[in-house]
Amino acid sequence: TSMCSYCTIHPGSVDAYFSAATARGMRALGGKTCMDRDTAPEGLRDTAQAAYDDSKALLERWHGTGRLGYVITPRFSPTSTPEQLLALGALWAEHPECLMQTHLSEQLDEIAWVKGLYPAARDYLDTYESHGLLGPNGVYGHAIHLEPREIVRLAEVGAALAHCPTSNTFIGSGLFDMAGMAAAGIRVGLATDTGGGSSFSMLRTMAAAYEVAQLRHHPLHPAKLWWLATQGAARSLRIDQAVGNIAVGMEADLIAVDLASTPAIAQRADRAETFWEALFPTIMMGDDRAIAGTWVAGKRLH
Repeated sequence: TSMCSYCTIHPGSVDAYFSAATARGMRALGGKTCMDRDTAPEGLRDTAQAAYDDSKALLERWHGTGRLGYVITPRFSPTSTPEQLLALGALWAEHPECLMQTHLSEQLDEIAWVKGLYPAARDYLDTYESHGLLGPNGVYGHAIHLEPREIVRLAEVGAALAHCPTSNTFIGSGLFDMAGMAAAGIRVGLATDTGGGSSFSMLRTMAAAYEVAQLRHHPLHPAKLWWLATQGAARSLRIDQAVGNIAVGMEADLIAVDLASTPAIAQRADRAETFWEALFPTIMMGDDRAIAGTWVAGKRLH
């Protein structure tokens, strides 16, 4: 039931987001999106100083309040000037306990765009690294077309990647290399990215991750898919000490799933010979009808 979100460029959006999460007792992370380059739409831009000042004020207001965590959020290098990236890097250095989230190497045209805007950078990741925005609490979305140096550096610093399969297939960005990232020892969690994707559902996201892995010729077991959406995602957000698993001492954020929510799913589940075979049709065909109940901090909300 936890989530990490990009809020809008407006500080008020962060207040609204965290206020709504607080009212429900949810564990939530997020931050004001920062964009000051004229590549961003007019009316949706701030400045380097405003990005620092607004983010710092919001961080001081919300971070650590209840179950909330502030996330420093430069949208991505093409919509920020070097001055803004430096300002947000400075803020992260002042508050290294916070997460920092941004986009990385989603599309080939985007990578070429970044190289044109940052000609001195060794690669896309270096546009963040050289401005203080690479670290163990970094969460980098997409990361489809990584160069070898980028993979090594992400692994060395202990950063995390957010795999957004519905977005990647909807936009035609490419196929995330789950097997390669696992081999490199990089933390990966599943994400919806509904700004570019097609569903808020983690079930649909798991199904899309399965399809992407099939196209990569490295199938994902249903257990791995479920782990990526729960404990894997929690590890990516550095909150796995509290959520993402069922164990003594963990927070009681739980979702009960009906493995026979539709006639078609029930028919296939009834013929399953193992638990994972019974779960798989819900992963591939399940929707909101499969959610039998939701508990947040031990309180049933649905």
